[in-house]
Amino acid sequence: MDCADEIAALRESFAKVMEPDDLRFDVLDGTMDVPISVSEATVFERVAAAGMQASPAGREEVSTWWSRHGLDLLTAISGMAVALAFTLHGVLEGFSAAIGSEGMAVTEHARPLVVTALYLAAVGAGLFRVVPKALLALQRLRPDMNLLMTIAVAGAIALGEWFEAGTVAFLFALSLSLEAWSVGKARRAVEKLLSLAPPTVNLKDGSGTTEVTPDSVGIGAIFVVQPGERFALDGIIVEGSSDVDQAPITGESERVPKDEGDEVFAGTINGNGSLEVRSTKLASDTTLAHVIEMVGEARKDRSNSERWVERFARIYTPVVFAAAALVALGPPLLLGQSFEPWIYRALVLLVIGCPCALVIATPVAIVAGLAAAARNGVLVKGGQYLEIPASIQVVAMDKTGTLTEGKPQVVSVEPLNDHTSEQLLAIAAAVESKSEHPIARAILQHAKEQGASLPPCSDVQIVPGKGTRGTVDGKRYWLGSHRWLEEREQETSDIHRALEERSDAGRSVVVVGTEDHVCGFITLADKLRSDSKAAVTALHAAGIKRVAMLTGDNEGTAIAIATEVGIDDVRAELLPADKVAAIESLERDYGAVAMIGDGINDAPALARSSLGIAMGVMGTDVAVETADVALMTDDMSKLAWLIGHSKRTLGIIRQNTSFALGIKVVFVVLTFTGVASLWGAIAADMGASLLVVANALRLLKSEDSSNS
Repeated sequence: MDCADEIAALRESFAKVMEPDDLRFDVLDGTMDVPISVSEATVFERVAAAGMQASPAGREEVSTWWSRHGLDLLTAISGMAVALAFTLHGVLEGFSAAIGSEGMAVTEHARPLVVTALYLAAVGAGLFRVVPKALLALQRLRPDMNLLMTIAVAGAIALGEWFEAGTVAFLFALSLSLEAWSVGKARRAVEKLLSLAPPTVNLKDGSGTTEVTPDSVGIGAIFVVQPGERFALDGIIVEGSSDVDQAPITGESERVPKDEGDEVFAGTINGNGSLEVRSTKLASDTTLAHVIEMVGEARKDRSNSERWVERFARIYTPVVFAAAALVALGPPLLLGQSFEPWIYRALVLLVIGCPCALVIATPVAIVAGLAAAARNGVLVKGGQYLEIPASIQVVAMDKTGTLTEGKPQVVSVEPLNDHTSEQLLAIAAAVESKSEHPIARAILQHAKEQGASLPPCSDVQIVPGKGTRGTVDGKRYWLGSHRWLEEREQETSDIHRALEERSDAGRSVVVVGTEDHVCGFITLADKLRSDSKAAVTALHAAGIKRVAMLTGDNEGTAIAIATEVGIDDVRAELLPADKVAAIESLERDYGAVAMIGDGINDAPALARSSLGIAMGVMGTDVAVETADVALMTDDMSKLAWLIGHSKRTLGIIRQNTSFALGIKVVFVVLTFTGVASLWGAIAADMGASLLVVANALRLLKSEDSSNS
């Protein structure tokens, strides 16, 4: 399976037993995913009916010399046979006779038998792998490029155009070889991810270290990483410190300092320090493994451009056949002209009509774009999600953990109604002890630092968008936002004024209360990311009409931060459902909306947006599953880079499509004027294929966001 025609044949064959759109293809690996409901026997039967052979994915295949080099050898034989035939004919009969005989189908010059034999060898070698596919296409009554080439070569032989027949066969074989090389280059760009994890790991034991495979290392095992070595597994440093190059996974240009207690990830590179690391994940479950899996799955999801090309090819090739038939028969039958020149022009039309360049360029561009994004720490779940950023008009983002560092710190604990600071902090920490929210973690950390003794808490209930409830010492407490306080109708004018003052100063406030009174409030501050303002500026420069903040925090804090970084639209004190409604509103007013958040708390908004982007997912599996795009780091500049990268990818696809079709239009005109030749048509088509593929592979050289 190496082209759109074969994919179309497989879809047609499987349509008898299932929905053909449920099939997923990876042309680079030559694999097809089939729903588990379809039996293996049925799969083999349907593949055979399409004229191909199948074997279960993952099974170790024996790679033969012929499978690796057969096409290149046949191409070389075909080319040498054409060159030798033409040269020998020139030597034996004179080059003027050879040129006249071969180029113009003049028959007064005898063609030596050995010359004919060499041309036959050129045709046989060049079409060795083409003719069987052409016969299957004819059998299915579904013309494809293989049938186009076969008929063109056969027609040239029938007209006595042996030189052109041999040349067309050779050039088509050469184009297939070069396309295979180009696709292989894109495949290797993706496979570089596989080589990031070393094949062995130095496992620490009682006698020192033992070199083992990563697959054999369990969770909790200690392994040693020497300076300059790659980490084979995810883990926590238990001894040593170093600077780690995380660029292979995140695209970061700067090394990251790592010390005892810090996380490290498979595929990253150790700096100058020797480290002992405790493994936290199996080799099959590392962040790198998830990245590789995600990129692999992304290659199987067709983009809108690929779907368009596939639909176009279904109509285009039969139309080319019909047009060639009209050219061959129309003028002779209707105008009484000679058959021979019009049949020749029909053959030229068949050759130039071959959609090779059109078919191959788009998937190579998509794969190259996905690989380049992955190398920059941007994981895109499929070709369609690589195209969407180019059309985004609005970027909506959460505040905490996106614009801010997501690590708020307690600034003050302010008790009310006869409560002490110690009591207030202990109660708040007890209620928040089971929560993973950044604010909850900040309160717990502050309680720990103050040496607070936490009372037991039961019946904990998280109220989305509002806060948390729990029972401490038999009394029901609640912790939450200013909005929740207002809803409970427990607010006094003094409390309102105090909360507004802290909100206006850019602080977040957690109110603590019981069913009948307010116990006090805890004020927190979250540090703005150093790159937030620059990232928002870059989004505007990238063509984004509006940058919006959607946050559950109070309005005063939200406005203060938005003003500082240049946010256009602030919507605060939002529940999860409110964020979804805000996305819908922005989409109605401006167009496609991208939502960036943590992938967990913002899941409904991420799902509703045109493009959901999870940020800072290094080591976080849930976020990767939630969003359409995952940014491995907290670097917001990656978002503007992604938008630019998407526009570059779509631009290259449009360039390739226009060029491929433009070449064909030019040659159609030349064909009707009698100027175009068979070998010129195939040379032009091969040149177009090479140019569009080379253009697509430029995406692999996309610069890191830090340099763009």
